[in-house]
Amino acid sequence: MTRAVRFHETGGPEVLRLDEVDVPAPGPGEVRIRQSASGVNFTDIYSRSGLYPAPLPSIPGREGVGVVTALGPGVTGWSVGERVSYASVTGSYAEERNLPAASLIRVPDGIDDVTAAAVTLRGLTAAVLVTDVHPVGPDSVVLVHAAAGGVGLILSQWASALGATVIGTVSTEAKAGIARLHCAGVLVAPGAELPARFREATGGRRASVVYDAVGRDTFALSLDCLAPLGHMVVYGQSSGHIAPIAPQELGERGSLTLTRPRLPDYMADADRRAARAAALFGRIADGTIAVRAEHRYPLERAADAHRDLEGRRTTGSVVLTMDQR
Repeated sequence: MTRAVRFHETGGPEVLRLDEVDVPAPGPGEVRIRQSASGVNFTDIYSRSGLYPAPLPSIPGREGVGVVTALGPGVTGWSVGERVSYASVTGSYAEERNLPAASLIRVPDGIDDVTAAAVTLRGLTAAVLVTDVHPVGPDSVVLVHAAAGGVGLILSQWASALGATVIGTVSTEAKAGIARLHCAGVLVAPGAELPARFREATGGRRASVVYDAVGRDTFALSLDCLAPLGHMVVYGQSSGHIAPIAPQELGERGSLTLTRPRLPDYMADADRRAARAAALFGRIADGTIAVRAEHRYPLERAADAHRDLEGRRTTGSVVLTMDQR
């Protein structure tokens, strides 16, 4: 038996409860890991609230880090005792778990467990966004919403390192101080003035790409920030579902493109996953990307972690730490 946080019904943070659950022997192609930390993301909140369907009862969480303790039948290339992380495999709010060996990522010695838990999903998301979804370079003008958040902070640093002009939005002046370390300009709660303030910050230039994890509250205004042939990338929806848009409207706005990328689709290829992970950990090691993971909670306080993340009281990454008894 091991401790895990589950929800038996959908709802607010109060539905999360600490349970004792059984972890069977790993099946074919699986490994068992003893976890030290788990990332907390908005996707966990979407599952808990019912926005994303999940079986009941369900263990939330889609990224974690730990040590391999057992190998299932047919597993090769991995050894007991190796330190690993993973992303986009549900069930990380637990001290022990099984998961597909194909999802594992080796964690370099220079990356500590909390950092790995803080960046595996968020950092791979950022890597995919600037490399695969919309390649960013010195000529790019980039708008990043929630630029002091878990993904936004990494994304802003990565795009800036690639030479792009990055303008970020944040909800408070306190968060602006963090975002200004990595963005050419920061807009605090711009609201309906977003397009005008964005053009002011860029000297009249429009965005080549918008990376938006907010959704409903920012979508229409973000379209007004894009240059002709610009790319609208919606990778989250913390403010709610986006209203449908007619393809014709994208054409009338300047032949814009719109995408809703999902990390598992981009990480399905093992070689790509390994390359993006190596790039991520390399940028952390060389200081190009600084990781903020001050918001740490023990496993039994998962509900508090959700409350603070939903209430926008956090910056950077939110991490649950396990009590390895």
